[in-house]
Amino acid sequence: MAQIGKDPCDNTLILHGTKPQDGVCPDASKPWVLAAAIVGSSMAFIDGTVVNVALPAIQADLRATAFQAQWVVESYALLLAALLLVGGALGDHFGRRRIFAIGVGIFAVASVACGLAANVQQLIAARAVQGIGGALLVPGSLALISAAFPEKERGKAIGVWSGFSGITAAAGPVLGGFLVDHFSWAWAFFINVPMALLVLWIVWRHVPESRGSSASGGLDFLGALLATAGLGGIVYAFIEAPTQHWNSPAVLAALVIGVAASAGFIAVERRAQTPMLPLALLRIGNFSGANLLTLLLYAALGGGLYFFPLNLIQVQGYSATVAGAALLPFIFIMFALSGWAGQLVDRFGPRLPLVIGPSIAAVGFALFAVPGVGASYWSGFLPAVVVLGFGMTVTVAPLTTTVMNAVGPEQAGVASGVNNAVSRAAAVLAIAVFGLVMAWAFDSALAENLRGMNASAEVSAFLVGERDKLAGAALPPGVDAATASALKRAVAESFVAGFRWVMLLSAGLAVLSALSAWLMIGGGGAAPVVREATGARPK
Repeated sequence: MAQIGKDPCDNTLILHGTKPQDGVCPDASKPWVLAAAIVGSSMAFIDGTVVNVALPAIQADLRATAFQAQWVVESYALLLAALLLVGGALGDHFGRRRIFAIGVGIFAVASVACGLAANVQQLIAARAVQGIGGALLVPGSLALISAAFPEKERGKAIGVWSGFSGITAAAGPVLGGFLVDHFSWAWAFFINVPMALLVLWIVWRHVPESRGSSASGGLDFLGALLATAGLGGIVYAFIEAPTQHWNSPAVLAALVIGVAASAGFIAVERRAQTPMLPLALLRIGNFSGANLLTLLLYAALGGGLYFFPLNLIQVQGYSATVAGAALLPFIFIMFALSGWAGQLVDRFGPRLPLVIGPSIAAVGFALFAVPGVGASYWSGFLPAVVVLGFGMTVTVAPLTTTVMNAVGPEQAGVASGVNNAVSRAAAVLAIAVFGLVMAWAFDSALAENLRGMNASAEVSAFLVGERDKLAGAALPPGVDAATASALKRAVAESFVAGFRWVMLLSAGLAVLSALSAWLMIGGGGAAPVVREATGARPK
């Protein structure tokens, strides 16, 4: 019978009694654990970037509005964010390897369903199922690393994970863009299947099982339900408000449900025996500070970069392949410098890199607001991509290391789930809020541009009816070539006006994230905080 015991190599709780299936000792399994974590988490990273590149083709093929296109992203991100905490807890309770593998399987099956969707409603539903799979695999990847590597090796391992996950994710948008251009957007989802099969083989053959110290407790299903309702209500309200308006009964009801469920979630977590979000963790300074930084910075990243491929494809006229390659310098910088970045916490403590990194990222976001219609990628967008990439490189590995070092290895799944949930929830809310800002700025700029070109009432009315498609708006039928060119320019300039607002908001959020690190994160290593919080004796 399997027994839970201490592994002398990494001082982590592991599940013994599975040698015939695993056939490896914990030390020998470390490279395989790292490989499974890299490829598994890369599936989720690739999916997010590939879908953004494929959105214009999806919007055109399925005749979706800009807000339906948002739901293609948000249905996945919403379920992912709401259930990440449950995913981390499930891994701690029932085995991290087992839950990670189940998540990979669900993600793969849902990816096939996405590719076979015949309309936008089916695609949104399949994306939601993908989010459930992602909620199981994403926290599991970091929890497996934390269980396999002792604290002195964890920063370097996380740096390797960050770098290789980034370089794997870099190939996704380029390959996805090529498939969109030459075959169909459906193949952007099908590329997940071979990756999933590889991960499942590695997990089955080479990854040992591990559990957390709370494996015998219950699960916080009420907390999960309230978290989903809270996020879902608020996100629905912000996405639908531009079309249904804030005084719509459906929007108001969703907002009330979202706020009430969020308040209920906090109340339930205070009393739950095994809470999905252990509020005691928030009393650890480095943990709460790192998660506040995550909330602000990943809101900027998720909200800003959602609109970047739309700008490149629908406004600048780039192909999906080129748009998919646009962030390659970002990824290459993270890959090349990830090993160095992974050791910054050991050398300087967490505060310094977590102040400098987001500050650099803020400059990168501001640079995105400079290019106009017809800008060259090399002089217009590349400087922003490079600066943002360097800022995020300085931030990501130290941020992840700080979060994981702030708690003991027995709570690795919960800590990973919390931090991933914060980052995903930040992106969900930012896309919804930034979408509202984009719609407002686009509508205002379009009305001004139409007045400036003395457009007829019929032409203006037609474009007002198309404004919910933003830069994908169709032109009125029957207009002459000169008028069509002027209208196309007006629509493009209106989108750029909104894009500038979005990127400047992202820059502001990045500055606030740097400020939060300065005020809340300790200047030294995380170990003293961990010992104080967990009661462990210094060695």
